[in-house]
Amino acid sequence: MVPHEFVTTAYDLPGYRVTRNFGIVRGIVVRSRSILGTLGAGLQTMVGGNISIFSNLCEQTRSDAFELMIQHAGQLGANAVIGMQYDATEIMQGVTEVLAYGTAVEVVPASK
Repeated sequence: MVPHEFVTTAYDLPGYRVTRNFGIVRGIVVRSRSILGTLGAGLQTMVGGNISIFSNLCEQTRSDAFELMIQHAGQLGANAVIGMQYDATEIMQGVTEVLAYGTAVEVVPASK
């Protein structure tokens, strides 16, 4: 399993050097809004501010995609993911794909 602190948007991990590249890994989650969630969010828009129902859904979906990505990296034998990014695509109205992806690598402490 890849520790969360060994996942970075950078292309290196300070204090470590890459010894092996396993290639691209990804975690994909497709979510839809429920009718009740959409109604609740509609009510929240009337008072303004953060629409917590959608914020929570987005955060949970990104978290799930992230976890799938690091599981994929671990299955390949990686102990880190570099160049990590998120992407989202609306597949159809109310249905969104969230993709977490990066490069799975093996790192070792850099020699001094």
